[in-house]
Amino acid sequence: MTVSIRVYGDVQGVFFRRSAKDEADKLGVTGWVRNEADGSVVMMVVGDRKNLEKFVKWCKGGPPLSKVERVEVDWRESEQDFASFEIL
Repeated sequence: MTVSIRVYGDVQGVFFRRSAKDEADKLGVTGWVRNEADGSVVMMVVGDRKNLEKFVKWCKGGPPLSKVERVEVDWRESEQDFASFEIL
């Protein structure tokens, strides 16, 4: 299963990407995370549905210094595979 996630709010400069990698590694999901020019953070994450749901739930809160305002989630069947979770 694959989920594309975009997180809006105060999510850049607050260790969101590093924390997302730590959470992904803990849950055993793979993919990538990057900052966008509009101030959001975007992720493509692959794994089993149960762990992806836990990851999405984590994204809705984020790390302690972040202030998440909105999360957009797009689920799809796996079309990609990643060896690990990378910060881009």
